Amino acid sequence: MKDQDDGSRILKAVLIGDGAVGKTSMRRNYLGEDFIEGHIATIGVDLATKRILFEDEVVKFIIWDLAGQPTFEKVRGHYYHGCNGIILVYSVVDRRSFENASKWLVEAYRNMGPLPPTVIVGNKVDLRPRTPAKDSVTPDEGRKFAEYFKAKLNVPAYFIETSAKTGENIQHTFTELLRMMKLAESGESDLFVG
Repeated sequence: MKDQDDGSRILKAVLIGDGAVGKTSMRRNYLGEDFIEGHIATIGVDLATKRILFEDEVVKFIIWDLAGQPTFEKVRGHYYHGCNGIILVYSVVDRRSFENASKWLVEAYRNMGPLPPTVIVGNKVDLRPRTPAKDSVTPDEGRKFAEYFKAKLNVPAYFIETSAKTGENIQHTFTELLRMMKLAESGESDLFVG
């Protein structure tokens, strides 16, 4: 899709996952905004736009940050349409958010049909050392989930762990999604799991 104002390519992504996993903090970090301590719930949906030079092309990158609370499910449905990519986020220190990850993919599929390239993110790695092992999600568990998802739905998928607080791997997460979206748009298959 092209921007009518300046002709630049438009790529649209959704950030999905349970509430309080750090989706908004990831988006804020990617946009160069400060980290905010504490949880401020997204109400419905939040929109961010960033113009970037990506692989010698100006891209208008639109990021829809969807509220994770179940009460917003009907509101979220509309924002999946037309997406070129998904960032599915869970917290590595909240096993329930990881267990709910497949529910988010079901919701996305219900609203979109075949899914676009997806980055599966285990966020809050900075908190893992202070969390009991039984409550933490290991990198291996996250990687296996991404591999299962990729194989089951034949969707380009990438797995990464991040910290929105420290910025670890945040820029890389969005750059990788952009790369995967452009590959998919050009018809190239990329089923890589990082």
